[in-house]
This record gives sequence, structure tokens and C-alpha cells, in this order.
Amino acid sequence: MAPVRGDGMRGLAVFISDIRNCKSKESEVKRMNKELANIRSKFKGDKTLDGYQKKKYVCKLLFIFLLGHDIDFGHMEAVNLLSSNKYSEKQIGYLFISVLVNTNSDLIKLIIQSIKNDLQSRNPIHVNLALQCIANIGSQDMAEAFANEIPKLLVSGDTMDVVKQSAALCLLRLFRTCPDIIPGGEWTSRIIHLLNDHHMGVVTAATSLIDALVKKNPDEYKGCVSLAVSRLSRIFTSSYTDLQDYTYYFVPAPWLSVKLLRLLQNYNPPTEDPGVRGRLNECLETILNKAQEPPKSKKVQHSNAKNAVLFEAINLIIHNDSEPNLLVRACNQLGQFLSNRETNLRYLALESMCHLAQSEFSHEAVKKHQEVVILSMKMEKDVSVRQQAVDLLYAMCDRSNAEEIVQEMLNYLETADYSIREEMVLKVAILAEKYATDFTWYVDVILNLIRIAGDYVSEEVWYRVIQIVINREEVQGYAAKTVFEALQAPACHENMVKVGGYILGEFGNLIAGDSRSAPMVQFKILHSKYHLCSSMTRALLLSTYIKFINLFPEIRGTIQDVFRQDSNIRSADAELQQRASEYLQLSIVASKDVLATVLEEMPSFPERESSILAVLKKKKPGRVPENEVRESKSPVPNHNNAQNQNHATTNKISFSNHTSDLLGLSTPPSQQQNSQNTLIDVLGDIYNNQSSSSSSTAVNNAKNSDDSRFLFKNNGVLFENEMIQIGVKSEFRQNLGRLGLFYGNKTQVPLTNFQPVLQWPAEEGKKLNVQIKAVDSTLDAGAQIQQMLTAECIDSYSDSPSLQLSFRYNGTPQNFTIKLPLTVNKFFEPTEMNAESFFARWKNLGGEKQRAQKVFKAQIPLDLQGAKNKLSGFGMQILESIDPNPDNLVCAGIIHTQSHQVGCLLRLEPNKQAQVMFRLTVRASKEQVTTEMCNLLVDQF
Repeated sequence: MAPVRGDGMRGLAVFISDIRNCKSKESEVKRMNKELANIRSKFKGDKTLDGYQKKKYVCKLLFIFLLGHDIDFGHMEAVNLLSSNKYSEKQIGYLFISVLVNTNSDLIKLIIQSIKNDLQSRNPIHVNLALQCIANIGSQDMAEAFANEIPKLLVSGDTMDVVKQSAALCLLRLFRTCPDIIPGGEWTSRIIHLLNDHHMGVVTAATSLIDALVKKNPDEYKGCVSLAVSRLSRIFTSSYTDLQDYTYYFVPAPWLSVKLLRLLQNYNPPTEDPGVRGRLNECLETILNKAQEPPKSKKVQHSNAKNAVLFEAINLIIHNDSEPNLLVRACNQLGQFLSNRETNLRYLALESMCHLAQSEFSHEAVKKHQEVVILSMKMEKDVSVRQQAVDLLYAMCDRSNAEEIVQEMLNYLETADYSIREEMVLKVAILAEKYATDFTWYVDVILNLIRIAGDYVSEEVWYRVIQIVINREEVQGYAAKTVFEALQAPACHENMVKVGGYILGEFGNLIAGDSRSAPMVQFKILHSKYHLCSSMTRALLLSTYIKFINLFPEIRGTIQDVFRQDSNIRSADAELQQRASEYLQLSIVASKDVLATVLEEMPSFPERESSILAVLKKKKPGRVPENEVRESKSPVPNHNNAQNQNHATTNKISFSNHTSDLLGLSTPPSQQQNSQNTLIDVLGDIYNNQSSSSSSTAVNNAKNSDDSRFLFKNNGVLFENEMIQIGVKSEFRQNLGRLGLFYGNKTQVPLTNFQPVLQWPAEEGKKLNVQIKAVDSTLDAGAQIQQMLTAECIDSYSDSPSLQLSFRYNGTPQNFTIKLPLTVNKFFEPTEMNAESFFARWKNLGGEKQRAQKVFKAQIPLDLQGAKNKLSGFGMQILESIDPNPDNLVCAGIIHTQSHQVGCLLRLEPNKQAQVMFRLTVRASKEQVTTEMCNLLVDQF
């Protein structure tokens, strides 16, 4: 009589027990190999195995695999289990396939066919098993194989609710793998209407699916807004009975509520239908009202579910930012959580209030909680909560409370956790500058920062205080006096020495009248720190000393002795030794007038976006409020004018080598290549793909390489002939740009008297400020050198600068004029717009001087994709599905200049009948930009 077999699978239990009882790895492997041999013999034997035996052996293989061993057989037996009508056998088959079968397996076609058979089954359990398997594998093959079946299952009226729920989740999994799997058209409406389904499980699963679809195509699924609001209304403001099975600790459908609230955050507040907006506001008010009610249960699950819905509702209120009453109520509710005993609640409240502080409607309400937030910053046990409190203080700061908040943050900085000190320093520096009414206060704050947390004061911070002082005469004397006093401390941070050296070198004469800060006293106090500092700081102090010789001739001898000492000793730092030697010679050889000219006071720095704010945003992307600070100087101070005027000094002073890339436009350093075969490969494969049409055999005549290709790209070969190849690599951000020019000598002899000179009229220089660094006058055979250019767009301009390149090749002079790729479109920022915004802006820019239009004949027949690529490379954003005519191309962008921003819209209309005719319309808020954009583009099609 055959034994009665249940689902317990006693043989599997014995095998697992044996494995667990093994005393060593060797005994475990031995037992496992014995079992594998037994299973292999069973599968290969003549005796046919029944479903139970297959299931048992497949389970053993699964267990062995999960222990970390490879399984190379049993796959066919698992596939055979899929055709069983028993749930337990089919379940094990699907489990084995989900875990072990590779998508490249030869059995994949059999598996797909078995899954299709189960999807057509009338047994919902079998259908669900198949859907779960598809979702578990979630491959591209699965998405393509079942792209038709699963959407039909989801929207069919005959499908059971439990299957619809699984189909929605399965489709979501495949959509993440293959976004094109979801059909459009009528399917969109049918999927959206799942939000009206009577079964809450289906609605919950469908909401997750629709949320993912909305993020990819918000306009197509815009109809979900009214249905989501309607469903929310049914949950919160109506007494429906269909929530009985979905009420969790007295909170109705919390998971669905949270998902619906997140779904609505993908759209702006509904404005077309006042009824929908009213119902949404009613729901949000109800949620806020319920938060004030006494808890219906003391269990933590009740408060967790209730607060989850509340915080998501507050996120939606913040996202909409249109209802002052709701924003203030949300702020008050969060304020109550600041004193809650739950750490998580306090953290979340602080985080949400950071966002509320950025709204004009709720900023004042957030400020009412300032004292509690300061207390949280000081007293909280959890460092993450203290960090959130710092973030909130930063966000709520304005002119009325700036000094108090900055002082509190400075006080706390002395005992703050090391993990948040650097970020706090950046925030204090930004706030002190943004809200400074008296810049003596700003100087005090920054010097206190250096004193308290010098190790965490980045270069951007101390650069900035120097820039402020240089640009504001009224604070220069105070800064010199204050930093002199700070340097008298026995223990002085190196950053303080840097600031002191720089400021005293420039403005030490302003305090020299006081015997307590006489020239010799200033020198001695700086030099007492000299041997305790790094090479970079010593280099700066040497520059300060040469400045002192100009400011205080009476201490020339003492300083020259220091220069002699540093230039004569065998220093580990050759640069310091060279610097000291050059400064010594400069102080001896140069006359008083020459010395005064070379070492004159630093000029004011040009205005530029705050590098400190950029650093803070990089450290905390997405979490830093937009406290914009405008710099009134350049980001990198250059301590000695001699660097720009004396070639030897320029080559040896290396402040810029130690500074970070404050513009974020990093370019590879200059590289030397000793072989022609590797010439100019700093640009990678760019040159391999370039046309050689720009090659020139002209040697003595000037050659203009006005290459329009660079209207649409930033990298490539700018100029090339048989002697030299010039590559360019450029990057642009807002109104700032940086170009790297790479000169490669293709000959076997050096190119001498090598001199690139910028040609740009002074009048145009007021609109586009271009700075170029000097390069060596000799370009060795087969070598490559790099030259850096920086550009700052001050106002809109036409044309672009040129580079006059001259050198001698075998004694013969060569001259070339090369147009630099610095057209005004390089300062474009692509801008997204919907149809409504675009056409509203288009109508506003309808003035005669704000538009330009040209009808032209293209050089080649109609190529819409090529036109798209060109316009995208031009710097503008291609706006899809905006124009009623799908063949028309519309674009939007903003040109950034220092003085203003110029919005620019473009429409390119092809004539399909004529094939080569186009009409180009450009509209911009400035006439010069309109004309220039039109002229640049017409010749490129």
C-alpha cells in the first residue's frame, strides 16, 4: 500500500535537517553531492516520476542553489511541473523558473507557452501564479511576449478582481523594464478608469501603475486627476461602507490614500474645474482636522498610519503652494510635532517645514517656531535631527532674523558634530553675505568661522571674504585691523593666516599708523606663522612680503633677508625657492615706480554667481533652498598682479593649481605627447571622426577657419593643416564658459615664436569678456600643449572672437586667423514648456522688434530628424507635441548674460510639397538676439 503523501515532503525535511546537522563544510558538501547524485539518477532513470516526486526533488535543488551552489540540471522537470493542475506542484515549478532559469535558456519558449496557457485558464490561482512569475523575471523578453495579454487582463470586464490586482502590478514591473509596453489611445482611458473600480485592492494596484505612467507621459494621463480627487473624497469625506476591509487601526485605506496624494503631486493644482479643486481642498482640510482629533487607539500602528497620510497631504499642500490657509495650518500642525517624543516625527516635521519656509504664504508662520528649532539644533540627541534643524534655520532666515540665526549657528558650531560642521560653515557664510547690512559684521562672522572651525572652512569661503573686502573700500581698514588682531592669538588656524596674509598685503598700510600695528609688527606676526604652514600658504606669504616692500620701503632689508634665506637653502619645495629668488631679484632690480606698478593694489573682481552656494548644493542636492547670492568678484583671488605682468613670476606662482574648479567646468591638464601617432588624443576619438575638409596647404597666407559645425557642438577639430592641428573642448554653464584649445605640432621640427593672440574689439569686450592664458613660445616636434580661455557673457552680442595664431616653421613665418566657437547661442539653457505656456509667451513676444522671420531654401531635401538634432545641438529645448502640425519644430531656451536673461522661442515650419523650403520664426525679448539667432540658423539647413 502506497504511503499517504501530503505537502509536507518528509524527504525534503530530512535532507534539510541533515545539512543543518553537518559539523563541517566538508561533511555538508559530501551530503549534498550524495543527494545530487541521487536526484540525477532519479531524473535519468527508466521509472517515470509522479508530480509529487518531481516537486520534492526540484525543491531540494532549489534549497541547494540557495545555499550558494550551482545547479546545472533539473530545469526540464521544473518546466514539466508547470503543466500540473495541482497548485503546490505548479507553484514550485514557477518558483524554480523564477530563481534559476536564465532568460537565454533554450527552455524559454516552452516556459512562455506554459505561462500563456495559464493566463488563459479559468482558474484565477493559476493566472496569478503566471503573472507573479512574469513579474519576478521581468525581462525584456517577457515584456515583449506578454505585451498584449496583460493589458487585456487588466481592463477586461470578465477578469476577477484578484487577477486585475496582480495584472496591474505585473504590468508595472514590465513597464519599468520596457516603457513602451503600455499601449496608448483608448487604453489610456480604460487604465485611468480603474481608479473608479469597486474593489479597493484593484484601485491600490492601479494607482501605483498610473503614478509610474504619469511620470513618463503626464499629458496623456491628465484625466486621472479628477478621478483621484473623487476617490480621495470618498475615503475622507463620505460615509462609504466599502472601506471596511481596508481600514487599518481606525485609519481608512492609508496605503491607497498615500498613493493618491503622491499621484496628485505630479500635476499643478486643478484650475480648469473649480469643483475638483474644491473637493481636493476639502479632503486636505479633513485630513488636517483629523490630525487634531484625539487618537482612537494607543497602538503605534494607528499613529503611524495616521501620520503617513498627514505628511503626504502636507507634501501635496506644499507642492500646490496655492492655498495660504492650508499652508499656514500645515505649518502649525508641524510645529506641534517639533515637541513630540517620537524622533521620527520631529525629523519629518523639520524636513517638511524646510519646504514650507520657501513659500511666501507660510514663511512667516514658520518663523514663529524659531526658538523651538534653535533648541532642537542644540539639544536633540539624534544628529540627523540636529542637521534638519540647521537646514530649517537656514531656510527660514531673512533680514529680520539673520543676525540672531547666524549668531546661534556660530555658538553651536563650537560643539557641533564633525559630520555637519562643513555644511554649517557654508550656510553661515551664505547667510552672512546675503543679509549683511554692514559688511563689518560679515567680516567678523567669517573670521569667527575660521577661528571656531578652521578645518572646515573651504577655499570658496575665504576667497569670498577677500573678494568682499577688495570690492568695498569702506570695510578694508576694518578688515585689516580685525585680521591683524586675530593673528595675534597664540594658536592661529592656517586659513586665518591665508586671509591675514592676503588682506595685510593689500591694505596693511591702512593700519600702519598705529604703533601697535606698525609695518615691522605686521611682518613679524605673519612671519612667526610662516614655518608652521603648508607650501601653498608659504607661497602666499612670500607674495605678501613682496607687497610689503612696496607698501613699507622701510622694512625692505628685513624682507630681502628672508628672501635670501629661502632662496639659498636647499628646500624640498623647488617652487618656493624659485619664488623667493624671483621676488628678491624683483625687489633689487626694479625701480620704485616699476615696483609700484607691478605690485599695485588688486582691482575689483567682476560679478559672478556664488561659488559657495554651488558647493552647498553639490553637498546636499535637492535639499538646499534657493538662497541665491550674487558675487561681486571673481571666484579665485590672484594675490599678485605680477603674475599677469612678469612672465617668470607667472610660471612659478601656482595658486590656481591648488584651487578647486569653482565654475564646475573642469578641463584636462596640459599634456605632452612625444609621438605623432598619439598627437591630440586628449580629445579621445573626436578627431578620428572629423572631416579633413579643413586641411590647408597654404603656408604664408592667412587662413580663416570659420567652421559652422561648432554652432551645434562643443568639441572637435577647429583647424588643421600639414603643420598644426588645433582641437577645442568647451563647456558652458549659464553666462560662463571655458574653452580648452589643444595645439598639436604635426611636424618633425619645433614651431618657434608660437603666439596665439585674441582678436576682439574693445566695444564687443564689454559684452563678452574673454580671458586667455599665455602658452610657451615653442611647440616641440610632435608635441601638444593646451591653452585655456574663459568667457563671461555680460550682454547679448553678435559675431564671435577670433584667434590670430602666428609662429615660425623652419624660419618661415606663418599666420592664421581662426574663429573661436563662442557664438551667443553657447549661453543657451534649454527650457521645458507646455503648449499653454508656449503659445502665451509666443503671443507676448509679438512686437515688431521682438520677432524675425525668414523663408529660405534648404541645402538638402527635407530631413526633420536632422533638423531636430541641429536645433538640440544649438542649445534649445525641442518641445514635443506643442504645435498642432506635427511636422513643425518648436523650441525654447534662455540666453544667460550677467545683466539679464533673454527668453527665446523658435518655430521651424517645413514645406513638405516643396521639400527644400523652410520658414524660420524666432521671437525673443531682445531685438539683437532675435536677429542673430535667425542669421545663425538660416545658413545651416
